Amino acid sequence: MATVIDPQHDSDASPSAAEANADLKAQIEATTPWNDSGQSGKFGHQLAMAIAVVGPFLGFVSLIACCWIYGSMNAFYLALLIGGWVLSGLGITIGFHRLLSHRSFDSFRWVKAMWMAFGALAVEGSPIMWCAIHRKHHQFSDLFGDPHSPRLHGNGWWNAVRGFTYAHTGWLFSGLWRSVDSEKYVPDLLEDKLLVAVDKVYYLWVLASLAIPAAIAGIVMQSWMAVWLGFLWGGLARIFLTHHITWSINSICHIFGSREFEAGDESRNNLLFGILGHGEGWHNNHHAFPTSARHGLRWWQFDLSWYIIRTMQMVGLAWDVRTPSARAQESKRLSCS
Repeated sequence: MATVIDPQHDSDASPSAAEANADLKAQIEATTPWNDSGQSGKFGHQLAMAIAVVGPFLGFVSLIACCWIYGSMNAFYLALLIGGWVLSGLGITIGFHRLLSHRSFDSFRWVKAMWMAFGALAVEGSPIMWCAIHRKHHQFSDLFGDPHSPRLHGNGWWNAVRGFTYAHTGWLFSGLWRSVDSEKYVPDLLEDKLLVAVDKVYYLWVLASLAIPAAIAGIVMQSWMAVWLGFLWGGLARIFLTHHITWSINSICHIFGSREFEAGDESRNNLLFGILGHGEGWHNNHHAFPTSARHGLRWWQFDLSWYIIRTMQMVGLAWDVRTPSARAQESKRLSCS
């Protein structure tokens, strides 16, 4: 049985005035990605982020060029792309997000470590830092202090564009997220030696994320060209798609879509990213009930992550699975929904 959530028990920590004010200056300074906020190592950080953002994009462009010139697209490479996207994407949505960030269900430590490793293959940052940033996002959602809100840049179309680009990728360059205190936001994760061990070898997971699909393609297709195409299809292009789907939850799903529940912010439900994001696009539902393992609360709201969690529960790999009660949903439902 899933654990039902009552409204009074389903709110992440609310920001205090002191915390919000303390983050105000840093947030304003960080809203322009290339603004010098005086943080040491800023150039090195921005260079690393540029490689992480631009590298997969160039890989995606190279893939398109290879398909155009050599006709290299076939079912095998497409399966390599889709399989890697689904596996690493679910590592983010089930592992990093619902299991570790929100503790919406519990499982064996080896299962947690497995999902953590799958999520690391998405190359979205070290697992523990990802969770710390996400918990802070919920604490300050769409307020100053939120590491990646699109809503803090003022009125007018230009500021809307600035907000969108900041929430999508610009915040990665700002360095603001590096100030997130892991000991404050994820002390529970830091106490688990197995999870810390997985986190410490994050860059090995990054290398594996690129090497494994290249090796699989080379072994199956028996050519060096296949190694290159596997690197592009299952590596860089897959990372590119996974990144931009995740980043669209931060940007698009706080701007475009519908609101069914009062969540205290501008989160939106978005059908397209509900599908592409394995259920994460039902973002208003999630912000209304952040500890719920189920984001697609209506029968037609596709939520692949929830279907897998529910299956894990049925076979004994998940327990204490939390979902919002009917009373909790009605208490937050907007009258116009």
